Amino acid sequence: MTAISNPQFEVWSTVAWDGKESLLAANLHFDRMERHANRLNFSLPENFRKNIFRELSKLNFTEIPVVKEDQPPYLVKIGITNEGSFSLIPRLNQPWPSVMKAITVSAPIWEGEIRGTKHGDWKPYFDARKLALENNADISLLIENEKLIDGDRCMPILLDIDGIAYYPRVEDGALDSITLEQIHDCLEDSGIPIRPAIITMNLILRAREMIVIGSGMGIQSLGEIDGRKIGNPRGRLYESAMSCWLSRLSNAWESIEKMS
Repeated sequence: MTAISNPQFEVWSTVAWDGKESLLAANLHFDRMERHANRLNFSLPENFRKNIFRELSKLNFTEIPVVKEDQPPYLVKIGITNEGSFSLIPRLNQPWPSVMKAITVSAPIWEGEIRGTKHGDWKPYFDARKLALENNADISLLIENEKLIDGDRCMPILLDIDGIAYYPRVEDGALDSITLEQIHDCLEDSGIPIRPAIITMNLILRAREMIVIGSGMGIQSLGEIDGRKIGNPRGRLYESAMSCWLSRLSNAWESIEKMS
């Protein structure tokens, strides 16, 4: 990630990688990068999808995976600047505790179309991540005007007492999650309706259960926020989402041959 604090300098996405020549749900990530670049007022290079895979084939990364089969072994952060330069930064994926702890922090506020994009001024998210670790937590949840907006590297989802799963709304500043896009229909088919909503702390405190999801962490159970117990961890929502995710990990890898 670039250190330049210009949101319109870059668009990027962190994608699950098998360590070879395939990415998980590559086209969904690339579609989002294209949407976000347009919102940031620049266009991505022609044939950028195949160019990313060509750059991927040049990576020499031989670290041994440290995660289990419910997470991809590697991640690669793919960035494209407003001048068309590519960057691919690979890293090992990390394991997580069986039930995660979170703290709440103030969400960064960006104006207009910048809100809700993966842009070039991501330092506030990194700062939120660092603050979580300093406070003996696993992640930070980002709050604006008493509403849950996002997680520092994940999307939070709660199962309400009405039986519906809710996640933060894009129009409130949340990112459009690629992981959610992958498991959404499967969750619905499992009998859990899932909807965007304004998520307040009152809604969180009455939740039956919470999870957080992301390209790297996969599906993780969240059991504590700011020292307060949240619902019953690793319940129906977690089990259904995990089943959907494991199916994606088996079937959603894409290589250059699948690029349009």
